[in-house]
Amino acid sequence: MRPFLISLCALLCVAAARPSPRHPFNDFPADAESEEVRSAAIKRLLEVFGMEDPPAVHGHKQPPQYMLDLYNTVADVDGVTRDPSLLEGNTVRSFYDRLRSEQVEFRFNLSSVAKTEKILTAELHLFKLRPQATQTFNRHHFCQVSIYQLMESSRSNSTQEKKLLSARLLPVHSSGWEVFTITPAVRSWMTEEGSNLRLHVVVQTLGGSQVDLKLIRFASGRHHHPSKQPMLVLFTDDGRQSATLESSDSGESTSTLPQFPMSSPSSRSARSVDYSEDHGVPKPCQRLPLYVDFEEIGWSGWIVSPRGYNAYHCKGSCPFPLGQNMRPTNHATVQSIINALKLVRGIETPCCVPDKLHSINLLYFDDDENVVLKQYNDMVAGSCGCH
Repeated sequence: MRPFLISLCALLCVAAARPSPRHPFNDFPADAESEEVRSAAIKRLLEVFGMEDPPAVHGHKQPPQYMLDLYNTVADVDGVTRDPSLLEGNTVRSFYDRLRSEQVEFRFNLSSVAKTEKILTAELHLFKLRPQATQTFNRHHFCQVSIYQLMESSRSNSTQEKKLLSARLLPVHSSGWEVFTITPAVRSWMTEEGSNLRLHVVVQTLGGSQVDLKLIRFASGRHHHPSKQPMLVLFTDDGRQSATLESSDSGESTSTLPQFPMSSPSSRSARSVDYSEDHGVPKPCQRLPLYVDFEEIGWSGWIVSPRGYNAYHCKGSCPFPLGQNMRPTNHATVQSIINALKLVRGIETPCCVPDKLHSINLLYFDDDENVVLKQYNDMVAGSCGCH
């Protein structure tokens, strides 16, 4: 069993003794041993989720609809990944504009992005409003919207230098979200200390004339509904390596060795045997529920979705001979034979463990109240087998 599943089981076992789910850690016995186990379990679980401490709980705003829609696209109702290829990287971060300027300039605080995160794609999301003075565009049906990165001004030149990042033609009378790719700017911000992290929007007619921004308008955080605020969205990879187990069709996970019609030995390791409560008959290796409730752990204040998930766990015996329904590896089959024939002293029967793992997705608020979507590998036991 993987270390994080062991830690998770330990945490749940400790939490099971609590009478109140509302304040999960206030009802533990005051003895030092219980406190030490609780602290170690929570610390290890946070490490699984790539955190040193849980984010602070504030009076959270409504998450951006884009992040909610993205989560529902990549995850099912339990947070399990629908298709690993749907998400670029393993982390999506959203940031609202902090400048709130009247001049269609934007500034974002990226202090929560680790220097080790690889920026894959950066998008500026702007909500275009319908123009108020339509008579100005009787002869024009499109306008050009350009996004510039504002560079650091030199001391000898007071003019603000800027670098073109993206330019697109937009219908003048349209309204709704428009997305501009600005990856080079964000990459430079992450590598250059003291970058101003500012963007500027310029709107022109097809003839190149500057357009009054009162006519072609984008929603701002100052005067419009929070759901239409300018937003920066980053798709990143935090560098965590996957150790996902191979699926059953990989050629190594199931045994191709012959099965021997030999009765099971009378003595078996307790670690691989699960007896029926009614008849004392060992139950075969199987997958059983293991629900992780984030509210009971005390994390519901900062996690948006899911409220919990079924991690499942594997339990049962792996008796000789191992049938294909046990999904044994070749190694497990050989070990089972050696154990049954008692050819080598001290060889145990194979163990019932996960042989296929799935990832889950977590949508949550970070310490700066930015909404983050993160994908975590190897969190759900998809199937069990004898290994």
